[in-house]
Amino acid sequence: MYRDGKLEWELGPFIKADEINPILLPEAEASFICPVRNCEVNWEEKDLFNPTAIVREGEVHLLYRAEDRVGKYEGTSRIGHAVSRDGLQFKKEREPVLYPEQDSFHTLEWEGGCEDPRIVEDSNGTYYMMYTAYDGIKARLCVATSVNLTSWSKHGLAFGQELDGKYADIWSKSGAIVTKRVGEKFIAERIDGLYWMYWGESNIYAATSLDLIHWTPVEAEDPRGYHAEPFLLPLLSIRKHHFDSDLIEPGPQAIIMEQGILLIYNSKNHGQHGDPNYTTGAYCAAQVLFDLKDPSVVIARSTKPFLMPDREYEINGQINHVCFVEGLVYHEGTWLLYYGTADSKIAVARCEG
Repeated sequence: MYRDGKLEWELGPFIKADEINPILLPEAEASFICPVRNCEVNWEEKDLFNPTAIVREGEVHLLYRAEDRVGKYEGTSRIGHAVSRDGLQFKKEREPVLYPEQDSFHTLEWEGGCEDPRIVEDSNGTYYMMYTAYDGIKARLCVATSVNLTSWSKHGLAFGQELDGKYADIWSKSGAIVTKRVGEKFIAERIDGLYWMYWGESNIYAATSLDLIHWTPVEAEDPRGYHAEPFLLPLLSIRKHHFDSDLIEPGPQAIIMEQGILLIYNSKNHGQHGDPNYTTGAYCAAQVLFDLKDPSVVIARSTKPFLMPDREYEINGQINHVCFVEGLVYHEGTWLLYYGTADSKIAVARCEG
């Protein structure tokens, strides 16, 4: 059933803050000494996008992806940090807080970089960042932790050790951990003793963990017998003739709600097999509801997107027609949704209450 233009279980409606959007732009003069190149690099000269968000001590913190113009990929990615009291006007740190270094993770991150973070907090106040390490060939989901959001410790591959390393080298990204909102905090929440995370691209999968660092992908037995061994269980897949016909990918942290586990996800519209009401290749955001008793079971799914590119800064950029959501906070009675626009800038949408 629809109410106010949305399904009753969906979060929203979200209204784009047109009076201030886009809220963050790349700065060509921002520079630091890259420890890999061993020289000064303008680390957000090219583009700035895809932020995660969290509230700490009454302030909204954004951790965002920024690209330089150096190297064979013309854009190594690093994670920057910005802070705001009202969640709308942000002040950036001059240097990135997470980036490729001459460390044991160098081969995973160079020279594509560190991309597309998602962040949650545990009950002890430690922050966990799921981010994509990209070596230029393959994307791999990695984990970092912090107690202050500026100094981060890398822990490497999310799927590196579990199941004898079976999934250590697969293409993996976009880890949205299941949380419970406590005031303005989103605390990672165990379900039957395990933390849960939604992840993937084109299909959305799940993984479980005891410590928020080491993750085990959820597998299934194949009832048809096509797979001799257990295989990754897709929980959500693309839909022909829909807005999410070419790609789906988790957005911000998943949230335990009264009706179930709510996950905002990003999607891409296919040209030939998509929805003609949306531009070919358009990235839109939608929502899905999972069963709290069994987080691998889908209860309901959006029939249409709630956020789509229709502003100039969302339509034109590094990648045209993109609204890509990765950050969600609840601050001073308002939901604030942060998203990358055309892989070039950052914008915000608001939902009261």
